[in-house]
Amino acid sequence: MVKIVTRKSLGEQNVYDIGVKRDHNFAIKNGLIASNCFNKSHSTAYGYVTYQTAYLKANYPLEYMAALLTANSGDTDKVQKYIATCMSMNIQIEPPDINRSGVDFTPAAGKILFGFSAVRNVGQNAIASILEARNEGGEFKSLGDFCDRVDLRAVNRRTLESLISCGAFDKIQSNRHQLTQDLPLVYDWAQSRAKDRASGQGSIFDLLGGFSSNNKTANNAFEIAPKAQAVDDFPPQKKLQMEKELLGFYVSDHPLKSLKQSSLVLAPINLSQLGEQREDTLLCAVVMLNNVKKVITKKGDPMAILQIEDLTTQSEAVVFPKTYERISSLLVVDARLIIWGKVDRRDEQTQFIVEDAEVVDTVKLVMVELSPLQADNIEERDRLRTILKEQSGDKDKAKIPVIGIVQAGNSRQLVRFGRQFWVQDSLSAVIALQNARFPAHIKPLTGS
Repeated sequence: MVKIVTRKSLGEQNVYDIGVKRDHNFAIKNGLIASNCFNKSHSTAYGYVTYQTAYLKANYPLEYMAALLTANSGDTDKVQKYIATCMSMNIQIEPPDINRSGVDFTPAAGKILFGFSAVRNVGQNAIASILEARNEGGEFKSLGDFCDRVDLRAVNRRTLESLISCGAFDKIQSNRHQLTQDLPLVYDWAQSRAKDRASGQGSIFDLLGGFSSNNKTANNAFEIAPKAQAVDDFPPQKKLQMEKELLGFYVSDHPLKSLKQSSLVLAPINLSQLGEQREDTLLCAVVMLNNVKKVITKKGDPMAILQIEDLTTQSEAVVFPKTYERISSLLVVDARLIIWGKVDRRDEQTQFIVEDAEVVDTVKLVMVELSPLQADNIEERDRLRTILKEQSGDKDKAKIPVIGIVQAGNSRQLVRFGRQFWVQDSLSAVIALQNARFPAHIKPLTGS
């Protein structure tokens, strides 16, 4: 195989399809074959497939996106990208459901339901046993009912822990912590019943309650399944962490979703747009910190390689020694951070070079109230700019955004000041603005 290095027009020539005898369509001298070439029929086929997929996405969006997620379920980055696409199309992704999920991602009631095959620690034999028991006996009514009806040789305790932790039992019992406490007791109880059935014996409750040897199910026997002492549910953040561990990404919610509107005042980029950014531009992103790898340079200085993600994708970020010395205390796994920096494309890899960072929950906004007359008056606007520039000082240290509020009757308009007008200290800026007769106050970013 060789690449074409020069070419010239030979005018109109016959075009042959793939499969001609002896010589390939693109045979050149001495029996060599030109690579990176496509004939017209090949291009037409690609165009036709593009048309088909565009038609399916436009007319059958649920089915199309479900198929796309299923086909790429082994690639976490692609699945996260397609989930972000679903969000932009107003398609909701639901967590696995023990009574509704199938093997793959499936459309259900205007949403896409997570499939069992994409849950870690849930194998094909376990899935087959769950679906068979559900088809034969209908919906599962409790954890006890589930354990009593499935084949526990295929659905082991680790599989059950994974299904509980990712939310598959939430529609039956939303308290995941309670289910994890109940599981050891219920599992042992169900195993004991399975052994009795295998030996042809039934408990006194089976005999009185109508044990049926035909469907291997005792009516309402699950009601006598043991339960642990009542406990409070896991905190929301803990539940999301378990989802991320078992599904590869957040499904029922995302720690950054609540910040989507409030963080707009920072004008951040999405990580999926990182490759499109100029290398000399200061960028801002709101991210979750998934992993921190500390590295020691040849000079003995510590630095870090970060794995970060937002609502669109995951990426890698680098913190060099000088920056690491200043922000290392903030680099904690699962922290929600606002990071500033630039893109680097060294070694054919796009990375975010972190120059500064702040924990989202600590970021404050300076809110300045303006009347319509002040907003329209050039002298008032210049006076406001002068104050903000004085409070900005060193641009690299000014990390507090300033938002203007123009109130006219029932109309309220927010005006975002540019990065050059951000300030270093929120309290000092508010005092300076108030002294200049501009009503101002401090507001947390997460509460905007």
